[in-house]
Amino acid sequence: MNPESVMTLGREGMQIMIMIAAPMLLAALVVGLIVSIFQAATQINEQTLTFIPKLLTVLVVLVIAGPWILSVLTDYMHHVLTQFPTFSE
Repeated sequence: MNPESVMTLGREGMQIMIMIAAPMLLAALVVGLIVSIFQAATQINEQTLTFIPKLLTVLVVLVIAGPWILSVLTDYMHHVLTQFPTFSE
């Protein structure tokens, strides 16, 4: 296994990780921003007011994007495992 293939495999893995995490992180960011604006407007400073909506949003996005995430991970693992015999060269 040469250094180039290790770097390629690591780069692909990080791209997949970012691609999978992005929808949930962006949804939590948007909901957090909306709740923060609401808290600033109403002067309510309750910590659970930010946590619960973000948690529910991430769960909903995970349910909606779950099949896509599973498909991306399955394709990546299939790619890695089919390339596995060539890694020893």
